[in-house]
Amino acid sequence: MAQIKIDEDACIGCSICVNKCPDAYDLNDDQKAIVKNHNAPCAQIGADDCPVGAIEITGEIVPSEAPAPVAAPAPVVAQPTGDYKGVMVFAEQRGGEIKKVTIELLGRGRGLADDLGVELSAALMGHNVEGLAKELIARGADKVYLIQDAKLENYNTGGYATAMSKLINTEKPEIVLYGATHIGRDLAPRIARELHAGLTADCTELTIDLEQRLLLQTRPAFGGNIMATIMCPNHRPQMSTVRPGIMKEMDADPAKTGQVINFDAGLTDADITTRIIEIIKEKKSVAGLEDAKFIVSGGRGVGGADGFKTIQALADVLGAEVGGSRVAVEKGWISKDQQVGQTGKSVRPALYIACGISGSIQHRAGMQNADFIVAINKDPNAQIFTVADIGIVGDLFDVLPKLINELKAANIGA
Repeated sequence: MAQIKIDEDACIGCSICVNKCPDAYDLNDDQKAIVKNHNAPCAQIGADDCPVGAIEITGEIVPSEAPAPVAAPAPVVAQPTGDYKGVMVFAEQRGGEIKKVTIELLGRGRGLADDLGVELSAALMGHNVEGLAKELIARGADKVYLIQDAKLENYNTGGYATAMSKLINTEKPEIVLYGATHIGRDLAPRIARELHAGLTADCTELTIDLEQRLLLQTRPAFGGNIMATIMCPNHRPQMSTVRPGIMKEMDADPAKTGQVINFDAGLTDADITTRIIEIIKEKKSVAGLEDAKFIVSGGRGVGGADGFKTIQALADVLGAEVGGSRVAVEKGWISKDQQVGQTGKSVRPALYIACGISGSIQHRAGMQNADFIVAINKDPNAQIFTVADIGIVGDLFDVLPKLINELKAANIGA
């Protein structure tokens, strides 16, 4: 019997092994290869094609049984592109409050719509949420499609997917954008399947190829080591989920006018496949990093959980949230909710202070859009300094206490 060993430190998350042998390999939440079946017949192919030699197989592969033949998938007919026009944003709201990622998407959607010379619309779903339409218009929407139903009061996959699919089939937008939130990541793939449309997940940049009238959807690939630009030339709508904290908000224009259009999705009880009995909100010590105005983050240089007490002390003075690098999370110094970076959260605070963080490309991708970045590191060649507005070469445990004292003396902070 064979045994497969994967060197996680060497793995770059390229997914080549998964593509070559999905029966043997998969990727975990950190985009690292894991073993599903040590004796899958194609396991050796995946190992041989690993570009970094991270997979080692010992012993003889002995399949437990011959794999069952896989039926050919039914052909999918491409959606016509000629009738589709306009940019639409799924306006995510929870508890009657528009989520910040929606405002960010409207800002980018406005730019895309202007480039194409079309209208920007927002799809707003819920129950008694008509009061939110004005905010969406002020943030750039020309039209707000209002889908109200008691069945949509709380997010449920079946109801929202059915309603959104009906709206898209009726109004035919050429581009639809969703936030890469828990809701967006659940909803968008189901709509893509229903409409036979393409979907690019976790985009960090969206632009328009005006000659072909195509949405250029850029996202990290190969574990964040490269950026891939993806197009969907044959299917409409072109759909993307976009990471929160990436796109820049537009300033609200209270004088802007727009249409509010009531859309009847005709939902029935059969469309609601789950019933929400009770909502219990988890109590977290960490506020949403995506919404934080100030963030103080620590990395490997903090040295341990005790070192984060100094990080927390500075955060307390500034009224900031505490974040960290992937290393800090993997070592158990902070929680996963506090991770900033490609496999964590993308943030855009007014101030980001990076303490003892070397600045890998994965971390920089999650914080480089901050308005102002301060980096503190003993290594003058640390990559974090390439994106910093102010760089301090020094020991964070010498620098931070002095900084805290100066802030307190100047009566600056929370």
